[in-house]
Amino acid sequence: MNDATLAANDAIPAVNDATPAATSRIELRDVAVSFPAARRDRLVALDGVNLSIAAGEIVSLIGPNGSGKSTLLRVLAGLLRPDRGEARLDGEKITGPDPRIGLVFQDPRLLPWRTTARNVSYPLELAGWPRQATEGRVRELLDRVGLRAASESAPSQLSGGMRQRAALARSMALEPSILLLDEPFSALDELTRERFDVELLRSWTRPGTTIVVVTHSVQEAIFLADRVIVLSERPGIVVADLHVPLPRPRSIDRLDEAAVSATAREIRSHLGAIAA
Repeated sequence: MNDATLAANDAIPAVNDATPAATSRIELRDVAVSFPAARRDRLVALDGVNLSIAAGEIVSLIGPNGSGKSTLLRVLAGLLRPDRGEARLDGEKITGPDPRIGLVFQDPRLLPWRTTARNVSYPLELAGWPRQATEGRVRELLDRVGLRAASESAPSQLSGGMRQRAALARSMALEPSILLLDEPFSALDELTRERFDVELLRSWTRPGTTIVVVTHSVQEAIFLADRVIVLSERPGIVVADLHVPLPRPRSIDRLDEAAVSATAREIRSHLGAIAA
């Protein structure tokens, strides 16, 4: 896989506000997606998904394996075209990768022949940034994710968490206004994952940024999001759209509150009904 292919997948350039705007930033209308299957004509991943996300909202997507969560992110990123329906950004149909949208995969997908700094700088190089501006921006990003000391290290020399932080920094290099996260911290232990979730909210939710995050963790879904969207088993549809009653800024200790426990029970009841 060459640099240009990875750039199209990983460096697709989120706006975040404490009070979301009344108008939708992202709109999914009757979105259906299917794939070729060996023993049937098509495998339907999503079938009739409708969803609106306001500017500045953080939305978690949760559901069983195969419910189409990652597929939905790829539709939003412009990497997949739906068989039916459409995805819109600021009222315009999404037809391909957009510099306003950043996507972080579960697998960091760093370029093994580039150092940490040069992985982070790659989108800036493609965008034609001058060398001095690129170097300054990379230093800023590495500081934000705590990787300045590893700037000259190869991906093989980094821990899993460090590689994921580098991928996050790369996705934010061009200051996208939409950030899509596909289980970015799933490989980490629970304590490290909690710390990264806190860091994500503190370091990356600048005013105006809209974030959509896929997770299998009910606790993480609640901690990060303003709303939790529950998807059904394949083919995925929205079965619940739940408000999270937690003010911002957030800290891990707020997850012990009664309102959070009630939200967690409601999410699990929907997931349980799906599995039943």
